[in-house]
This record gives sequence, C-alpha cells and structure tokens, in this order.
Amino acid sequence: MTIDRLTLRNFLLFTGNKEKSFDSFDEHFINGINVFIGENGTGKSTLLKCIYSACEWSRETTHPNKAKRFRDYFSTSKKPIKEINQKSNDNDFGLIRVYSGENELHFRAWDSSISDFDNWLGLDIKSVLIPTAEMLSHSKGLLAMASKWDIPFDATQTDILVNVQLPETNELSERNRKLLKLISDTIGGEVVYENDEFYVIKENGFKIEFSLEAEGFRRLGLIWKLIRNGLLERGSILLWDEPEASINPELMPLLADILYILKNDGVQVFLATHNYLLTKYLDIKKQSENDVLFISLRRSQDGEIKTARASKYSLLEHNSIETAEEKLFNAVIEKTMEA
Repeated sequence: MTIDRLTLRNFLLFTGNKEKSFDSFDEHFINGINVFIGENGTGKSTLLKCIYSACEWSRETTHPNKAKRFRDYFSTSKKPIKEINQKSNDNDFGLIRVYSGENELHFRAWDSSISDFDNWLGLDIKSVLIPTAEMLSHSKGLLAMASKWDIPFDATQTDILVNVQLPETNELSERNRKLLKLISDTIGGEVVYENDEFYVIKENGFKIEFSLEAEGFRRLGLIWKLIRNGLLERGSILLWDEPEASINPELMPLLADILYILKNDGVQVFLATHNYLLTKYLDIKKQSENDVLFISLRRSQDGEIKTARASKYSLLEHNSIETAEEKLFNAVIEKTMEA
C-alpha cells in the first residue's frame, strides 16, 4: 500500500486564510522517495506525522476511541488539537484527509473524530516513523513508564521503541539481506536487544552499549534493527525526520544508497531534510523521473505555507537549502574581495 495524497485545511501550521474554503495543503506523492525541504517552522514534521498517524489508523486492531488520542502524534501535552491551534471558531480549522488509492481517511480536529474510515480501517498499511530524537539510548524502562505516567514524549517517539523491540524475522528479501551487510560493515557490527537495552556487537566480539556508540552509527544501527525486524519490506512505508542528523557528510552517499535500496524493494519513503549533500545524492542517483520527488515548503508574507514540487532538484523553486548555499557563496566572495 502507498499514501498517494495528503490534504490539510487549517491544521496547525497549515492555517491559511479563515475565509478561504480550499485546502491549506494539497499534494500528491510518488511511490518512490518523497523529500520535504523547507526552513524550520514550515510544517515538514507535521506532514510526516499526518501520514504516519493515518497509517496507524489503517490497522484492523484500531479502536474508534483512539481518535481522541490522535493529538498524541503531534504534541506531548494532553490538550485537544483545537486548543493547540488556538482558533476562535471551531469550524475554522482542523481537517486532515489522507488518500491511498480509492480509500480515504478524514480526521476532524475540532471534535477529535475520524470519518469516512470504513474502507480505511483494515488496509493495514505498515509504516515506521523515525523521529529526529535518538531514542534507543534511553530505552530501558521508558515504555513501562510511558504506559503508567504522562511522560513528555509524543507517540512517534515511543512507537519507534516498540518497533525496534519486536522480535527479529526469518523472512527477509535478498535486497534487505545485502542492505543489512552494507550497514553492518559501516558500523562494524550488529544491533541486539537484551534485557531492555540495546547493544552493538562488534566484529571483534565486543558488546558496546548503544549510548556509547557514535551517534551517527546509532542512527544507522536503528535502521539496521528495523530492517532486521522485518518492518521495512515491500509494501511498507518509511518516514524519516532529518535522516542526516549526526551522520558524517562522507556517509551521505551510503545513506542515499540505503534509501534507494529500500525504494527498489517496494518501500515508499518520505523524508524531511535540511541537507544539501543528501538531496543532491538522491538526485544524481535516480534512474527515472519517478524515483524521487522534491517538495519545498515556505511561509509567504501573509503567513500561509506555500509549496512547490519538482522531480529534478535543480528545478525546485523556493528551495531553502539552495538559498543557504547561495548566501554562503556570496559571503565567501565578499570576504575574498576584502582581501
């Protein structure tokens, strides 16, 4: 299953004009790698969470009362999303629509309810969202505390711990077996879960606590464990918020290769990134126009979030990454002229 389209109307950052009757955000996606680019505060993480929460709602075990906890994917507070939005009129905001083929899911934030989900429930869209925060180093006892007390983590941060603590699978595609070896060779070992903690078993046999491993290797180790647990096979969806975080620039070609191997194995990918090297490697490694889609987000002068899209990185308008590169280039020229 794939997520084909997402529309938002007056939801969180995507507020638009109250007087407008059309959607604040409306984009179609490809089955390959979808890349969100934009400055801080333009809604990239919100888009990932909207898609992920809709995928979670497609599970047959989902109970209707879970709609009231929809906000947990977006905030660590217990306030309804309508209070987070701080709108004066309930009907002014809060509509999420997610599409997969002919199936639709609608979430109304103003009354915390799900509608049009009869066909959606049971699609069983398998998805994983990797948040920006590195969670595996803090795994010991965290899920138990989360189930008993209101700890300040949103559902995406606890869900990733649930996923990596699942048993490993014996059924892996040939591509994913090669991918596991590729990552293992890079981090010098494999990730194991023992006694509520994660370790890296190095090639020399040493067992290293996950918190003592280099943070860039921890992020690669996390993707290794998700693959090993069978969560990133054909038909699943990977959502990754800033995959480049803490990873050495020299490893960006490897990161792009990992994403393409997953894509070629039938995994739909959504990324939010600020990284020039990663986006460029994704661009130059593509084999067809349908391999990667770049979507830029920017805030207009009237406060609305505007988007642009392109299958080629160089054609993407309002690209904040390119703008930053241009500012750096101009600063270098000015410094050179002063000398």
